Amino acid sequence: MAEGTGKSRNIWRVLGPGLITGAADDDPSGIATYSQAGAQFGYGLTWTMLLTLPFMVAIQIISACIGWDTHKGLARNIAQRLPAPVLLGLVALLVIANTLNIAADLAAMGEGLRLIVGGPSVAYAIGFGVACLVAEVLIPYHRYAGYMKYLTMVLFVYVAVAFSVNVPWGQVLLATFLPSLSLGKDELLTVVAVFGTTISPYLFFWQASQEAEESHLSYRHGSHRMPTLSKGAFRHIAVDTTFGMVVSNAIAFFIIVTTAATLHAHGVTKIDTAAQAAEALRPIAGAATFFLFAAGIIGTGLLAVPVLAGSAAYAVAESFHMRGSLELPANRAIGFYAIVSAATLAGAALTLTSIDPIAMLFWSAVINGVVAVPIMAAMMIVAAAKDIGPTLPRWLIVLGWLATALMAVAVGLLGWSSFV
Repeated sequence: MAEGTGKSRNIWRVLGPGLITGAADDDPSGIATYSQAGAQFGYGLTWTMLLTLPFMVAIQIISACIGWDTHKGLARNIAQRLPAPVLLGLVALLVIANTLNIAADLAAMGEGLRLIVGGPSVAYAIGFGVACLVAEVLIPYHRYAGYMKYLTMVLFVYVAVAFSVNVPWGQVLLATFLPSLSLGKDELLTVVAVFGTTISPYLFFWQASQEAEESHLSYRHGSHRMPTLSKGAFRHIAVDTTFGMVVSNAIAFFIIVTTAATLHAHGVTKIDTAAQAAEALRPIAGAATFFLFAAGIIGTGLLAVPVLAGSAAYAVAESFHMRGSLELPANRAIGFYAIVSAATLAGAALTLTSIDPIAMLFWSAVINGVVAVPIMAAMMIVAAAKDIGPTLPRWLIVLGWLATALMAVAVGLLGWSSFV
């Protein structure tokens, strides 16, 4: 028993940026988007989780390998291969999308707490924003990452719900493996939102920067030279990232199934409030429904908000050759932490608007889907460079370009449907 426990702990320690990236992907925006997909279309969009999984894995492995092999974040790599205006445009899109996503996540966290204790949700949202900022500034990354791993556990409640209600699994499997798409505007909008919250641009920048951090830590902790992308390093990154993405998509799949079985099956086809979204958990939570929903929203929000702010800070700092690292104390990377602060506080300030938190979550996912297309194209150009491309398997490069094409087609179809 002790030996088995030791092995489990070793496996848990090995899992790092990939697991955290996957867990951060199921943030409040993801929960709301997947819930809306299940409520509005029933089991009809479960195929999106099967389709996106290999592309999601590939694109995150590529971003991780870029960071590990070059010891630089994604923005700095793009700067070396594309014109400065292109880089600045991509970073601007990332910062805008991340700030809106932070606002949506914080608003949802505030609304979640209001469901339990009452009171002003806006004040709670701002309080959560300040708490996330303080944690990211004061706690070194390697320690904070250890805390973030445990926050992933709250996501498994949706799996438990799916197995506690009457789900027609035959219908679910049919919709998953034999998909149908009507090309209607509402369905395409939801597909883009699902794609955008599953394959999110902030995750590319985040994981590349974190793998760059990991490579520097490896060097400082005994390696005689800066590590390169050896077969062992690639295997480690691939295992960590694949595990994180599989967990992320599995959770998303069960969120869609759960809301389809509990909301759509009972006539609720549009989620307008957090209270409506929470009802999907009532079969297992009963009187504790709102508490359990709030725990999921707040837990994943505490995980995702620092990732959103941190990825924006890495991208901006790298673009302007500023010193920045989550391992550095604030007084040694003032500009970097100023960007973290600005992104977080700007997002908190946006919660003062009158936009409904659930609508804000959904539209932030749509924006991520649109923004992802040019960023993925730029990242694939970096991956194909002679000093990186040869170290990556050809199948991985092919999947990366197919992922880019998938996102572009989805966004293009949405644009087409808006004008016909």
